[in-house]
Amino acid sequence: MRITLDYGKTGLDVELPDDRIVGPLELREVPPLTNPAARLSEALKQPTHSPALSTLARNKKSACILICDITRPVPNEFLLTPMLETLEESGVPREDITILIATGLHRPNEGDELVELVGARIAAKYRVENHLGKELSEHVYLGTTPKNVPVWIDRRYCTAELKIATGLIEPHLMAGYSGGRKLICPGIAALETVKVWHGPSFLEHPRADAGFLEGNPVHEENTRIARMAGCDFIVNVTLDKHRRITSIHAGDMEAAFLEGVNFVEKVVKARIPEPCDIVVTSSAGYPLDTTFYQSIKGLTGALPIVKDGGTIILAASLSEGIGGPEFQSLFREHANIDVFMKRILGKDYFVLDQWQLEEMAKVLRKAKVKYVSDGLSAETLNSLYVEAVPSVEHAVAEALDEYGPEARIAVIPKGPYVLPVVGVMAS
Repeated sequence: MRITLDYGKTGLDVELPDDRIVGPLELREVPPLTNPAARLSEALKQPTHSPALSTLARNKKSACILICDITRPVPNEFLLTPMLETLEESGVPREDITILIATGLHRPNEGDELVELVGARIAAKYRVENHLGKELSEHVYLGTTPKNVPVWIDRRYCTAELKIATGLIEPHLMAGYSGGRKLICPGIAALETVKVWHGPSFLEHPRADAGFLEGNPVHEENTRIARMAGCDFIVNVTLDKHRRITSIHAGDMEAAFLEGVNFVEKVVKARIPEPCDIVVTSSAGYPLDTTFYQSIKGLTGALPIVKDGGTIILAASLSEGIGGPEFQSLFREHANIDVFMKRILGKDYFVLDQWQLEEMAKVLRKAKVKYVSDGLSAETLNSLYVEAVPSVEHAVAEALDEYGPEARIAVIPKGPYVLPVVGVMAS
């Protein structure tokens, strides 16, 4: 069977044995919006549990709109265009509107990348700036939560009279689903906030996982932090496998987000009767598979359906390498994943981005991991606690030899955009 995995900007065709395949596990087909512009206009005028955006903007002297960074395929220009028009028509001066890229602790998006993010017209006519999470002086301290998370949020957002967040709702490996409150924390939170919120006391909780909101401490805490910062309005979208818009949810930060989650969880869940020995997956292609750091989301997405002792084979372009320098240092400083976990579970160690390796540890405790990529050498990949393989077909053949004639292969072409489930799903 020929299957195309999401890989870079081109995809990767692989040939797999027909008689062993479970799936492919895909997003459920839902029709894209036939007139997304009309739906967006309606959502801005008749939002969920909120006055219209024009009403909220009236008499406001300044506004800050949060957008996702380049690692998320959000149709920013489409969303921003009518929102900006609404703000200006309602009296907010253009020069006092800030579009703030919620980078979290990712690198800034500048130059051609910024134009790709918002479109040439918006990039030229509006102030579009990056959040810099390591610059504590650019943040406002809002207090400490009951779970001892110090809350530092970008000053440009805190001082704006009108606070708006955009985004994409999809499964998220820690917070259950992306979107809504996540643009505030971690999107525009300082390192001092994120390092506690992303610490082991939150991430090691069994419900700090994709698809869970209720009882998920990561979701509950960043919702609390977002409330502290304030958010007047959100606009979130959902996308199909071709990245066409399937729904738009606007209005109250919590009510509109939950409305979107209710829609998307019926689309992203793919059920199989029992775990498989082998899972072939991706990191959803560009822009999510540009670094090894981001590709880990593809591994955690496969975790629910791989057998204990099974193998996950992931294809990712890794065109920008491993990730940030701090993340790279973790592999140099720790001989293996067990040494790393022992160290971070202590009280006196912290390195930026350690949380992503902690998520990878959850995978490595359960399964073997093999990577296919033309972005990093085999030597480099092998130093990242995984095994480099020349092709998906090669890795599958090796795994079939190991697990025998009854072995089954689950395939998730779109990686973490799909939420695989074993057994009967709750209605």
